[in-house]
Amino acid sequence: MRARSFSHAGITVSDFNKAVKFYWEVFGCPLVGVADTAPERVKSFFGVGKDVDVPSCKIGWIRVPGGAVLEIFHFEPQQKPVDIPWNRVGLTHISFNVRNTQKWHDYLVSKGVEIVSKPERSPRGHTFFFVRDFDGNLIELMDLGYMHHVLNWLGPLGGWIFRRGMYAKYYA
Repeated sequence: MRARSFSHAGITVSDFNKAVKFYWEVFGCPLVGVADTAPERVKSFFGVGKDVDVPSCKIGWIRVPGGAVLEIFHFEPQQKPVDIPWNRVGLTHISFNVRNTQKWHDYLVSKGVEIVSKPERSPRGHTFFFVRDFDGNLIELMDLGYMHHVLNWLGPLGGWIFRRGMYAKYYA
Protein backbone atom coordinates (compact mmCIF):
# COMPACT_ATOMS: atom_id res chain seq x y z
CA MET A 1 0.00 0.00 0.00
CA ARG A 2 1.17 3.55 -0.67
CA ALA A 3 -0.31 7.02 -0.86
CA ARG A 4 -1.44 8.24 -4.29
CA SER A 5 -0.45 11.89 -3.76
CA PHE A 6 -0.34 14.69 -1.25
CA SER A 7 -3.91 15.83 -0.61
CA HIS A 8 -4.02 18.80 1.73
CA ALA A 9 -2.77 20.63 4.78
CA GLY A 10 -5.15 22.09 7.36
CA ILE A 11 -4.85 25.30 9.36
CA THR A 12 -7.15 26.95 11.86
CA VAL A 13 -7.82 30.61 11.11
CA SER A 14 -9.19 33.46 13.19
CA ASP A 15 -11.41 34.87 10.43
CA PHE A 16 -12.80 32.61 7.67
CA ASN A 17 -13.58 35.38 5.17
CA LYS A 18 -10.27 37.12 5.75
CA ALA A 19 -8.42 33.83 5.13
CA VAL A 20 -10.33 33.20 1.90
CA LYS A 21 -9.55 36.73 0.72
CA PHE A 22 -5.86 36.53 1.75
CA TYR A 23 -5.10 33.26 -0.02
CA TRP A 24 -7.03 34.36 -3.13
CA GLU A 25 -5.64 37.90 -3.42
CA VAL A 26 -2.05 37.06 -2.46
CA PHE A 27 -1.51 33.58 -3.93
CA GLY A 28 -4.35 33.11 -6.44
CA CYS A 29 -5.85 30.17 -4.54
CA PRO A 30 -9.66 30.04 -4.93
CA LEU A 31 -12.16 28.74 -2.40
CA VAL A 32 -13.68 25.56 -3.86
CA GLY A 33 -15.87 24.29 -1.02
CA VAL A 34 -17.44 25.28 2.31
CA ALA A 35 -19.12 23.24 5.04
CA ASP A 36 -20.65 24.17 8.38
CA THR A 37 -20.22 21.51 11.05
CA ALA A 38 -23.09 20.60 13.36
CA PRO A 39 -22.51 21.72 16.98
CA GLU A 40 -22.72 18.13 18.24
CA ARG A 41 -19.91 17.10 15.86
CA VAL A 42 -17.80 20.12 16.84
CA LYS A 43 -18.03 18.88 20.42
CA SER A 44 -17.63 15.14 19.79
CA PHE A 45 -15.24 14.91 16.84
CA PHE A 46 -13.12 18.04 17.37
CA GLY A 47 -13.49 18.22 21.15
CA VAL A 48 -14.14 21.95 20.90
CA GLY A 49 -16.75 23.98 22.77
CA LYS A 50 -17.89 21.36 25.25
CA ASP A 51 -18.53 24.15 27.74
CA VAL A 52 -20.76 26.24 25.42
CA ASP A 53 -24.25 25.58 24.07
CA VAL A 54 -23.63 26.06 20.35
CA PRO A 55 -20.01 25.75 19.23
CA SER A 56 -19.36 26.13 15.52
CA CYS A 57 -16.84 25.14 12.90
CA LYS A 58 -16.80 26.39 9.32
CA ILE A 59 -14.48 24.41 7.05
CA GLY A 60 -13.26 25.67 3.69
CA TRP A 61 -11.18 24.11 0.96
CA ILE A 62 -8.82 26.40 -0.92
CA ARG A 63 -7.26 24.92 -4.06
CA VAL A 64 -3.62 25.66 -4.64
CA PRO A 65 -2.45 25.78 -8.28
CA GLY A 66 -0.92 22.39 -9.01
CA GLY A 67 -3.61 20.43 -7.20
CA ALA A 68 -3.02 20.51 -3.45
CA VAL A 69 -5.62 21.94 -1.10
CA LEU A 70 -5.35 24.15 1.96
CA GLU A 71 -8.17 23.24 4.35
CA ILE A 72 -9.14 26.11 6.65
CA PHE A 73 -11.05 25.74 9.91
CA HIS A 74 -12.79 28.56 11.75
CA PHE A 75 -13.98 27.56 15.22
CA GLU A 76 -16.12 29.36 17.76
CA PRO A 77 -15.08 29.49 20.52
CA GLN A 78 -11.47 30.19 19.55
CA GLN A 79 -8.19 29.86 21.37
CA LYS A 80 -5.42 32.42 21.03
CA PRO A 81 -2.62 31.51 18.59
CA VAL A 82 0.72 30.31 19.97
CA ASP A 83 4.19 30.53 18.47
CA ILE A 84 5.40 27.21 17.10
CA PRO A 85 9.13 26.71 17.69
CA TRP A 86 11.05 24.93 14.92
CA ASN A 87 12.23 22.20 17.26
CA ARG A 88 8.76 21.28 18.57
CA VAL A 89 7.54 18.02 17.11
CA GLY A 90 4.63 18.68 14.77
CA LEU A 91 3.83 20.84 11.77
CA THR A 92 5.81 24.04 11.42
CA HIS A 93 4.85 25.57 8.05
CA ILE A 94 3.28 25.19 4.64
CA SER A 95 5.17 25.79 1.42
CA PHE A 96 4.33 27.01 -2.07
CA ASN A 97 6.46 26.28 -5.13
CA VAL A 98 7.10 29.51 -7.02
CA ARG A 99 9.36 30.94 -9.70
CA ASN A 100 11.67 33.85 -8.91
CA THR A 101 11.70 34.22 -5.15
CA GLN A 102 13.08 37.78 -5.31
CA LYS A 103 10.14 38.88 -7.46
CA TRP A 104 7.75 37.12 -5.04
CA HIS A 105 9.48 38.80 -2.10
CA ASP A 106 9.02 42.25 -3.65
CA TYR A 107 5.39 41.47 -4.55
CA LEU A 108 4.57 40.30 -1.01
CA VAL A 109 6.21 43.38 0.50
CA SER A 110 3.97 45.52 -1.77
CA LYS A 111 0.92 43.55 -0.51
CA GLY A 112 1.87 44.25 3.13
CA VAL A 113 2.53 40.59 3.94
CA GLU A 114 4.79 40.03 6.96
CA ILE A 115 8.21 38.97 5.67
CA VAL A 116 10.17 36.69 8.01
CA SER A 117 13.35 36.29 5.94
CA LYS A 118 14.83 37.52 2.69
CA PRO A 119 15.32 35.11 -0.20
CA GLU A 120 18.41 32.97 0.18
CA ARG A 121 20.05 30.10 -1.67
CA SER A 122 20.29 26.69 -0.05
CA PRO A 123 23.41 24.53 -0.30
CA ARG A 124 21.55 22.42 -2.90
CA GLY A 125 20.83 25.42 -5.12
CA HIS A 126 17.14 26.22 -4.63
CA THR A 127 16.05 29.61 -3.27
CA PHE A 128 13.50 30.20 -0.56
CA PHE A 129 12.17 32.64 2.04
CA PHE A 130 9.48 32.74 4.71
CA VAL A 131 6.44 34.94 5.33
CA ARG A 132 3.48 34.82 7.71
CA ASP A 133 -0.21 35.04 6.94
CA PHE A 134 -2.42 37.40 8.96
CA ASP A 135 -2.73 34.81 11.77
CA GLY A 136 1.01 34.22 11.96
CA ASN A 137 1.02 30.89 10.10
CA LEU A 138 4.45 30.36 8.57
CA ILE A 139 4.58 30.05 4.77
CA GLU A 140 7.71 29.12 2.83
CA LEU A 141 8.03 30.20 -0.78
CA MET A 142 10.49 28.02 -2.63
CA ASP A 143 11.91 28.10 -6.14
CA LEU A 144 13.32 24.64 -6.84
CA GLY A 145 14.77 25.78 -10.18
CA TYR A 146 15.40 22.89 -12.54
CA MET A 147 14.74 20.44 -9.68
CA HIS A 148 11.03 21.26 -9.97
CA HIS A 149 10.96 19.44 -13.31
CA VAL A 150 13.28 16.67 -12.14
CA LEU A 151 11.09 15.96 -9.10
CA ASN A 152 7.89 16.27 -11.11
CA TRP A 153 8.92 13.86 -13.86
CA LEU A 154 11.61 11.71 -12.29
CA GLY A 155 10.50 11.80 -8.64
CA PRO A 156 9.08 8.26 -8.56
CA LEU A 157 12.22 6.86 -10.20
CA GLY A 158 14.44 8.85 -7.86
CA GLY A 159 12.52 7.58 -4.85
CA TRP A 160 12.94 3.99 -6.04
CA ILE A 161 16.70 4.48 -6.58
CA PHE A 162 17.34 6.36 -3.32
CA ARG A 163 15.37 3.80 -1.23
CA ARG A 164 17.81 1.16 -2.43
CA GLY A 165 20.93 3.32 -2.34
CA MET A 166 22.09 6.31 -0.37
CA TYR A 167 18.90 6.54 1.77
CA ALA A 168 18.43 2.82 2.44
CA LYS A 169 19.46 3.24 6.09
CA TYR A 170 16.35 5.34 6.75
CA TYR A 171 14.11 2.47 5.67
CA ALA A 172 15.79 -0.13 7.91
